[in-house]
Amino acid sequence: MPEYLAPGVYVEEVSFRSKSIEGVPTSTTGMAGLTHFGPVQYPNAPSQREPRLVTSFTEFERVYGGLTELGIDGGRTAFLAHAARAFFANGGKRLYVSRVFAARDAVNNTGIASRAVTDGANTTTWTARWPGAMGNVWVEARPMRTRVIALDHGGGIRVQRVRNGAVIEVLAANTTPPKTDDPLSLANLAVVTIDEDDNQTFTGNAPTALGQVIHLVELVVTVYVDNERIDQYAELATHPAQTRYVGKVLELDDPADENAVVWLDWTPPAGAAAGAAQLATLLSATTSAGRLTGGNDGDLPAATDFEGQEADPDDADMKATGLAALGEVDDVAIVAMPDAATLPTEDEIFTATQALVTHAENLRYRIAVVDGPEASSLNEIRHFRGRFDSKYAALYHPWIEILDPNERPAQGRPPRRLLLPPSGFVAGIYARTDIERGVHKAPANEVVRGLTRFEANINKPRQDVLNPEGINALRFFEGRGNRVWGARTMSSDPEWKYVNVRRLFIYIEHSVDKGTQWAVFEPNNSRLWANIRQTVEDFLLVLWRDGALLGDKPEDAYFVRCDRTTMTQNDLDNGRLICLIGVAPVKPAEFVIFRIGQWTADAKV
Repeated sequence: MPEYLAPGVYVEEVSFRSKSIEGVPTSTTGMAGLTHFGPVQYPNAPSQREPRLVTSFTEFERVYGGLTELGIDGGRTAFLAHAARAFFANGGKRLYVSRVFAARDAVNNTGIASRAVTDGANTTTWTARWPGAMGNVWVEARPMRTRVIALDHGGGIRVQRVRNGAVIEVLAANTTPPKTDDPLSLANLAVVTIDEDDNQTFTGNAPTALGQVIHLVELVVTVYVDNERIDQYAELATHPAQTRYVGKVLELDDPADENAVVWLDWTPPAGAAAGAAQLATLLSATTSAGRLTGGNDGDLPAATDFEGQEADPDDADMKATGLAALGEVDDVAIVAMPDAATLPTEDEIFTATQALVTHAENLRYRIAVVDGPEASSLNEIRHFRGRFDSKYAALYHPWIEILDPNERPAQGRPPRRLLLPPSGFVAGIYARTDIERGVHKAPANEVVRGLTRFEANINKPRQDVLNPEGINALRFFEGRGNRVWGARTMSSDPEWKYVNVRRLFIYIEHSVDKGTQWAVFEPNNSRLWANIRQTVEDFLLVLWRDGALLGDKPEDAYFVRCDRTTMTQNDLDNGRLICLIGVAPVKPAEFVIFRIGQWTADAKV
């Protein structure tokens, strides 16, 4: 209660309305699998190892690499990269990626590229930020000269526009200005030291006359990642006191550029005599161009590696990995693992897929898009489906064929084709349907984009076998294109037969969960109960108006009860508030039946 301690006018704000519930996002997708590069758990890795959010395939390529084959087992299709490409092509907007990596040797062959350069006394090491063959980049550091001037301030020569620790090049008067990329000479260089009283001193070739030509020397570091990507870092300094010190800009944990490919391990000499050694290191180590070596894509991970591990509560450096890392991202509503169906043996495929389904079940507020094994016959895909029973997962069959985007075939030669798991395409269709229609609309009878054909032709007799068992077929229809032709979960419970019903309840449950957190520790009385009822009813009314619920009137579509009929005195004594919510979801018109018969003009219907 407010306090009124002195006479006066008091203006207070009060609320006469119920709280509102904001719907949670349902189209955000998470994928775990193999990529060329990007955040992953390994010893002494950067701190930013969590799954990264990408909003386009171009952004995915910058963080995780492209569509070229991975250097695993002599060449392996980058299924996750292709799935991400298909996801965005089919309407997806937001994708979290959790990279899975298995080093060939955790001690001697970690897959991290590096290159050490030494001048005999000091060593500079360029190191790839993440493991992978993509880290074998070409790094070039060269000097960048900026013209500065010297003034006579009465007590000696003073160089303008430099900061403490700057490196300058001092040349004789009337010297022809060197080009930007001309080599440096140690005899011409000096380090400027500025004390607290703004006095300048010089280590090395100090300027002595106003007519001398003086340049500020900084670095330009260029990283050639591939044929299309070049990262450049300009105006870099070689002293820790400088704002753009190269060791700071290209450090292991760089908040300014989290997508940097390399980092610099260089500790310049310290102490009073550091100037000359710093200049020597600048010349012989930092400016030497060359390619990093030792980076590789590792080995094929085991099924348990895809499942991952939870973060270690006793070690802040041990972050969650694999699917477990996606579990820490609350926004994810759809999960997929394209590499799961590509593992060598049936047992490994089952183990990895089971981990994906279990992940969705344990997290409750997400659904798993499951791929069957490649080239599965009718009996094989039915056997695979029969090993699961989950209302939080949906299986799609068959695989999808595309033209290989990495290959430009010679004239007269047929282009190379790739077979891909359908999960990336389907997850994009889930997202597209949610955005265009709503989560209550079944993600079926939707066109699949970006393919040449399906691996197998599923006709009606075949689907008559698959559909009752909860296997969603991908089919081609003459004149209507390639479509998703199924919307069933892998559940034996008829109450949760349809994907859109399961996802609608996930949406409602998650939204109510997040939107009513304000009620915790409020006085548990009729006033709170009425507020809760009104809050939930307002949210469900909007859903009914959007067509997500059955009923001609709101009272036919849902009910909300929160009063003494839902709580006993024992519940109240133990701090429990119980609200009962009933919802009539819209189910898809899976079987559209027209009954037609003969009728005479004078007949009565």
